[in-house]
Amino acid sequence: MRCSRPLLLLSSGHFCVDLYSSMFAAFLPFIQDRLSISLSEAGLLAGVLVFSTSLLQPLYGLAADRMRSKAFVALGPAIAAVFISCVGLAPGFRTLLILLALGGAGVAAYHPQAAALTHEFSRKNHALDMSIFVTAGTIGFSLGPIYISAVVGRFGLEQSYWAAVPGVLLTLFLLFRGPSPRDLPSSEPAPLRDQLRGFVRPLAILYALVVIRSTISVGFSSFLPLFYTQQGYSPATANQFLAVFLFAGGSAGLVGGVLADRFGGKVITAFSYLSSLPLFVGFLATDGGLSVAFLALASGLLMFTGPVNIVMAQKLVPRGSSTVAALMMGFAWGTAGLFVPLVGVLFEALGFTWTFAILSLLTVPGLALTLLLPAESRDERGAVSAAVKVETSFR
Repeated sequence: MRCSRPLLLLSSGHFCVDLYSSMFAAFLPFIQDRLSISLSEAGLLAGVLVFSTSLLQPLYGLAADRMRSKAFVALGPAIAAVFISCVGLAPGFRTLLILLALGGAGVAAYHPQAAALTHEFSRKNHALDMSIFVTAGTIGFSLGPIYISAVVGRFGLEQSYWAAVPGVLLTLFLLFRGPSPRDLPSSEPAPLRDQLRGFVRPLAILYALVVIRSTISVGFSSFLPLFYTQQGYSPATANQFLAVFLFAGGSAGLVGGVLADRFGGKVITAFSYLSSLPLFVGFLATDGGLSVAFLALASGLLMFTGPVNIVMAQKLVPRGSSTVAALMMGFAWGTAGLFVPLVGVLFEALGFTWTFAILSLLTVPGLALTLLLPAESRDERGAVSAAVKVETSFR
């Protein structure tokens, strides 16, 4: 398999920005005591980060389409790297809010344009190229906690800015040698209103399913390091457990695509919500390695329908596949981020066990909504390549 130069650069950028986007939860065990951050404040901070990285992605996509400048792809890694890596230097809560909002802007700016360029520069093996692009981001997202733990362990929390070096170097390379949309022919997308007309109800159900799934995932990932440190684990070990959770959920999408090929997206989505709940219960009822194993399995089963649900939406709006992808992934993840401050309040009021239990029970309304989706015909199956293609605005 031979990868093109634009694909390697864009995939490297995706790895980089997603690496930084998952760091904040890993920072929490190091900074909570020093800055006296409450669990509700931690939830607000995590919500700001998710909002900044995800909810605004469609706006950055529209801006990138109009400006046709590679600044979004080139500057995104450095912006994310500098601001998020400097979290360890923050003197207080307000500074943390600003750093996370600005760092998240770099993540959000990168994704839409990078995904579009990956699609446009792919001539023959589009599905394979998009798979490489998406997988690079997934790996980066899962390694973020381990990376920042290693940097803090080596240089100390006050010098966490050293973690920004890879992102800054990559931005310098992309500025001078990176792919540009100006090398490609321009095209005018169909108006959003025309794309969505007639499909509001099923799209709303799919959107709600993504929001529920994302709320569970973000709620768990934002507080798992604190949970494990309170269980007596070191911050480094807690962040390794977080990495397992993130990698299991992020790498399961291709499995969901294969199963949806055979059984259909609606069936697989229902199975996802139904099967993940007892595994979350297993996580809460056990401890040690067995608990981590239950959590990883629950994450994989919960998240493996992410690409499948986007495919289902794209089949409804084939002329607006990019728009639907942005709405269903970036925008939906951002909406889930709005609930994270509430999750933080619940952790503070009820404790970790009860709040994780409440998050787990969100799978029940998810299952109920899945049953309201229209049935799929056999001809509508076969979503593997599409599933890989559409996960373009992931996190």
